[in-house]
Amino acid sequence: MDATRTIDSGELSADEIIDALHDGHRLQVSVELLNQQHQITLRYDGETYYCETPTRLHKHSDEAAMRACIEERGYAAAPEESA
Repeated sequence: MDATRTIDSGELSADEIIDALHDGHRLQVSVELLNQQHQITLRYDGETYYCETPTRLHKHSDEAAMRACIEERGYAAAPEESA
């Protein structure tokens, strides 16, 4: 499955985002940067995790690095919000 799913930043927990990527979903995350809405694309090809921003492509070789990126950049819900 390579379905694209659109979410707002903070809508899903980091676990839910990682699970969706492992299930073959490409996630478009709507985020606000510099007072403008942007779309960030998160995807996983079975080996590498990708985080495509308006200005650059981040690549992560393992789940821990992708999880850190998702959490640091605020794409995932804070743990207390998603419980």
